[in-house]
Amino acid sequence: MALVTMKSLLTQASKENRGIGAFSVGNMEMVKGAIKAAEELHTPIILQIAEVRLPHSPLALMGPMMVQAAKEAKVDVAVHLDHGLTIETVKRALELGFTSVMFDSSNYSFEENIERTKEVVELAKGYGATVEAELGLVGGSEDGSEDHGIRCTDPEDAKVFCERTGIDALAVAIGNAHGNYPAAPKLAFDVLEEIDKRTEVPLVLHGGSGITDADFRRAVSLGIVKINIATASFNQLTKRAEEYFQTEGAHNYFKLNEAMVLGTYENVRHHIEVFNCRKALEEIP
Repeated sequence: MALVTMKSLLTQASKENRGIGAFSVGNMEMVKGAIKAAEELHTPIILQIAEVRLPHSPLALMGPMMVQAAKEAKVDVAVHLDHGLTIETVKRALELGFTSVMFDSSNYSFEENIERTKEVVELAKGYGATVEAELGLVGGSEDGSEDHGIRCTDPEDAKVFCERTGIDALAVAIGNAHGNYPAAPKLAFDVLEEIDKRTEVPLVLHGGSGITDADFRRAVSLGIVKINIATASFNQLTKRAEEYFQTEGAHNYFKLNEAMVLGTYENVRHHIEVFNCRKALEEIP
């Protein structure tokens, strides 16, 4: 199919009452595994990478690979910069051909978040790219190094924020957190429902790894369109690599490569099936 904008994928998913997976990748094997799962299920996906991952997975190397993989995929794929921390990184991603960017200003005051986000929206317009922003505070951090705490998104603030910034997608905080959950979180679905009533843009759920399948489906029924999955893929890749090294005989890179692809593929495929599950959505009260 093609490399496409994230906005086009969100619009289509919203019309079909399903969620679309945004899968974080950190190497070639993860890119291959994610694309393989998407192609087998004939479902578009979003490939993404967060700025905190760039010390291990440099943007200059990962970016072109992600973009090229999207161009050659048999399904539509958007390429997204997740949690950009500097305007310089956002601009570099756009120059590399990313079709979507997020500049995370959620730690700033409401007004500062608006002003910084507006700057990114103007920048992205020149590239025809989609812009995601975050309001409220999703717990944890993308690399697990700290925990900012959780501050649920205020529905009325969300309305004002979307209107003043002109963003294409809004990441909300409803009790979700990045990284590994000690137990499945209790999501504030009442808050999500109110945010959806007051806003016109697709809503995004960060910190998807560890949320139950039932909660994913309920969140989609209440306005969530994009769902981020990172930790679960990294964990499954690591599990398959560890299992390979526990097998008897000599080990080599090529079999390790296959194990890492398999781990990513398994996790991505599972989540695509959950997000696409029409019957389960219809059964939600």
